Amino acid sequence: MSETARTTIDQSEVDRFSAMAAEWWDPTGKFRPLHKFNPVRLAYIRDKACEHFGRDAKSPQPLKGLRLLDIGCGGGLLSEPMARMGANVLGADASEKNIGIARTHAAGSGVDVDYRAVTAEALAEAGESFDIVLNMEVVEHVADVDFFVTTCAHMIRPGGLMFIATINRTLKAAALAIFAAENVLRWLPRGTHQYEKLVRPEELEKPIEASGMQVTDRTGVFFSPFSNQWSLSRDMDINYMIVAKRPI
Repeated sequence: MSETARTTIDQSEVDRFSAMAAEWWDPTGKFRPLHKFNPVRLAYIRDKACEHFGRDAKSPQPLKGLRLLDIGCGGGLLSEPMARMGANVLGADASEKNIGIARTHAAGSGVDVDYRAVTAEALAEAGESFDIVLNMEVVEHVADVDFFVTTCAHMIRPGGLMFIATINRTLKAAALAIFAAENVLRWLPRGTHQYEKLVRPEELEKPIEASGMQVTDRTGVFFSPFSNQWSLSRDMDINYMIVAKRPI
């Protein structure tokens, strides 16, 4: 397939999330797992970014002056907190409905985010560049993982970072992140994730490294039913996050 014909968009996935767009900001609705997940992933992004860019993670706006892309931003659950941390945020999503919800919520919250209904490849073709790119819970929903990761990597400035969070393609993930989460605990609507679309860490690292970037950190993320909280873990068999940098 030619580069001009390639796309990162899986229209069935866009339609699936568009249909749930009104519930993005309901902490008890269909996106409840992301609301629960948000504190640990926000802290991880903040701490790793501050460590890399020499910032004080305890300051009111530790990411001030950094340009950040939240690709597949949905309703803006990450975009708004990143903007509050001082980042100049572009929240991009292929769903017009998601972007509409995100814009409305940001306006009501008084948070300045540049929301656009646009694809990663369109941004790259327009010459956009960023200090930080967030790919959080997106790669398992795109049509072409290698193309998506490579496209995003090409938008990262020298010295910049990319964060990726997703679900591993393992039997443990199939049992817990799909079957239990969707059918037993009812955390997610059935069909939210398909096992064959889950991505192993090494499958992400290949296009990352081919794009001239270096993986600098890997961590698992674990949910404890006893504390009802997510936390970082050495176990990457289910949920995991990767950080990569572009050398200066």
